Amino acid sequence: MQAETANANLSCEVLVIGGGPAGSTVAALLARRGRRVLLLEKARHPRFHIGESLLPMNLPIFERLGVLDKVRAIGVHKNGAEFEASNARGYNTFDFVRSLGDTPTHAYQVLRQDFDAMLFAHAREAGVDAREAHDVMHVDQRGPRELLARVRTPEGEVTVRAEYVVDASGRDTLLARTRKLLRRSRTHQSAALYAHYRGVARRSGEEAGNIGIYRFEHGWMWLIPLPDDTMSVGAVCRPDYLKQRRGDRAAFLRDTLDRHPVVRERMRDAALIDGSVHAAGNYAYDAARMGGPGWLLIGDAFAFLDPVFSTGVFLAMHGGELAAEVVDRALRDPVREARLQRRMERRLRAGMKRVAWFIHRFTSPSIRRMFRAPRNVLNVERAVISMLAGDIFDNRRVHWRLRVFRWIHAGFVLTGLREWRAAQRDRRAQVKRRFRETDDSAPAA
Repeated sequence: MQAETANANLSCEVLVIGGGPAGSTVAALLARRGRRVLLLEKARHPRFHIGESLLPMNLPIFERLGVLDKVRAIGVHKNGAEFEASNARGYNTFDFVRSLGDTPTHAYQVLRQDFDAMLFAHAREAGVDAREAHDVMHVDQRGPRELLARVRTPEGEVTVRAEYVVDASGRDTLLARTRKLLRRSRTHQSAALYAHYRGVARRSGEEAGNIGIYRFEHGWMWLIPLPDDTMSVGAVCRPDYLKQRRGDRAAFLRDTLDRHPVVRERMRDAALIDGSVHAAGNYAYDAARMGGPGWLLIGDAFAFLDPVFSTGVFLAMHGGELAAEVVDRALRDPVREARLQRRMERRLRAGMKRVAWFIHRFTSPSIRRMFRAPRNVLNVERAVISMLAGDIFDNRRVHWRLRVFRWIHAGFVLTGLREWRAAQRDRRAQVKRRFRETDDSAPAA
């Protein structure tokens, strides 16, 4: 498999498409198991990417991969998440140390170009044949263990023959698109504008590295502290609001950020870095199924949720770990492949469903009131913090309390039923709209 790219054909046991967190994770773990892995990334590292806020539940994955010290060296320490509140400070901090169970008490926030490049290099160190500027254009399946990928490289087009293909192509959603599996969300739709700034005011002390989440009438905003006085700043908005834009992106984003008083004040001395403002549309989607004989979807190539709770990288890397187990066992025992894939898909969908319930209601009046004045009845607030930390799969103490939260939420809805119905009608109307302007490979579903 170490043949030069100029050769017309390459072969491997496992082809991994996409050198982001999901792809680099599954590739490294499969190489450790002795598999011959070819990892192809269409761009060159380092490359810009959004999704800089990690979760505490990422830390055990970093330890198992052997990269925790590397992440610590490039990251900003994050103790919790800040949400607006009805108190003297104007915000509440949900500290991870208050979560239920043995969840790690902190996380990190990273420049994705550094983080992704580090994981890609780590996969190469693990024995993966990892190549950049290799764009997989199409995958043709000849049989359960015979897949041919057509790849564009700087030297020309090559063909890769693989026994198994893991699609970690992110929002390119290569296999889901070509196999007509992609589904746009019927319950939640939004789009985003985002950029990096310098000079954004940070909180002091233990709160200096915390992510800030702020609602406004058309969606929500984020402030994510990064190294070197860099702040990731963005707004996830309703499509009808973004369609009102006139003029350049930078001015529209700044005008949008000025709509929230806390963000406006923190951005008072901010300067845009490199003049670059990015856009992404059609935010929420999933694939009708996760895999089939000889192929598997992970990370954003399988599904994408609104990023309000920063679950993207965690779900991608957790999916990468699960995929390594599934692929390795499927290659050894093909009879068990379908069952292994179904079990993996059920697990990931169950965790995503727990988070999605909150995401779909996050900008609603009822959830807004509950987050502005949280109450820890039956440790429900601590369960929400556990969810924010990424503890969404195995902790039954969290699961039943999140169900209690939903019952409490139902009570809030009944006290403002007319307001809730209006919000539901508006959400359904937004789902029917699309915001096409994008430079972030938003899939067309």
